[in-house]
Amino acid sequence: MDNGLIEELDVLIARVMRVEDKTLGTTQEGFVVRYRGRLLGDDTARLYDQLEAALFPYRLTPVFRMEDGHHAVYFIPAQPEPKPSSGRLNLILFILTLISVIYTGGAMGLTQEPPPGFLPGLLAYLSAGLPFAIAILSIMGAHEFGHYLIGRYHNVNVSLPYFIPFPNVFGTLGAVINMKGRVKNRRVLLDIGIAGPLSGLVVSLLVLGIGLSLSHLSTLPPPPPELPSSGGFFQQFLDRLTAPVTLTLEGNSILYLLMKYLRFGMLLPAPADYGSVPPVLYWIRYFFTASPPPYGGVDVSLHPVAWAGWGGLLITALNLIPAGTLDGGHLINVLIGRKRAMRLLPWIQGILLAMSLLSINWLIWLLLISWLGKAYAEPLDEITPLDPPRKALAILGIIIFFLVFTPIPISGM
Repeated sequence: MDNGLIEELDVLIARVMRVEDKTLGTTQEGFVVRYRGRLLGDDTARLYDQLEAALFPYRLTPVFRMEDGHHAVYFIPAQPEPKPSSGRLNLILFILTLISVIYTGGAMGLTQEPPPGFLPGLLAYLSAGLPFAIAILSIMGAHEFGHYLIGRYHNVNVSLPYFIPFPNVFGTLGAVINMKGRVKNRRVLLDIGIAGPLSGLVVSLLVLGIGLSLSHLSTLPPPPPELPSSGGFFQQFLDRLTAPVTLTLEGNSILYLLMKYLRFGMLLPAPADYGSVPPVLYWIRYFFTASPPPYGGVDVSLHPVAWAGWGGLLITALNLIPAGTLDGGHLINVLIGRKRAMRLLPWIQGILLAMSLLSINWLIWLLLISWLGKAYAEPLDEITPLDPPRKALAILGIIIFFLVFTPIPISGM
């Protein structure tokens, strides 16, 4: 290690820190030098920016950490600038996703067989599928471009969204962006993490409101000749797994229930009668278990645009699960710290495992969380805390999660 370089670095660190000890690093350890002591002042974000600018000519990056009650500053080699993306793959995936969601929307929106012939059939699918396609892509685009624009605002190198086509009930698995650089501090991580869910939620509510105005109420089918067993919980669970499904119902979140109530003036799906169960207890049970099925009751027959809005709320909830590199993982990370957030992972996995007994869909998310939940974003500066407005924004994000969370996404009757 060049002694002259270390002396220059000692001068730079003395401007922002009262140094108590110094440790020289190695290539294997991943840092050039580490200083421990106390930063000079409470505005640690400003001190970081000052030190970052001073280290730029040396091609070094500062890393702020707390170690045993002391401030620790590492000087690490700066990462090379990532190569700019051409955008070709983004465009190809978007076109494929557009075709997929138009086809899905067309299958939902067509009320009769499409006319014979390629061109007439294509025009029929386009006419029926475009409203759904525009709705679902607007929601996903708002979510991902929320991340993208705030990332660019904070000078974080992020890619354009990659849309993922897939032949499911939405015609897509959503979209993702690639954050190519590390974020500066918790404040930046929160801004980027919350921007997607907030943007997507606003557009989802707008789409859902339009879609519900195009939807109508319909009567649900009567109960089958043989009603489900009235035995214990385990027997009812087995009966539900083996019972034939004639109709699928979308699940409820608190916000979705409220939107339907504002449009139709009732909680939906409304059962034919509550029997001997008080309505409050009925809805608590139905909200979390989708049981008993509301045979003979009334529910909303969703227009494809409303289906897209419901999907947007579901996408927001899934992204806000407080684990790993999901948006919710970023929120819990900046609120309580990375190490505490990681200790929550087994509890989240346990909750998802219990929920998978009621909805097999959660088993897929349990596997996904077990994979994604092991990695949490590590800001370069982990000393600078959230300011009060951002702390309130992070808490708002957690509240939104509970408002849009759907315990049973899809149920059958």
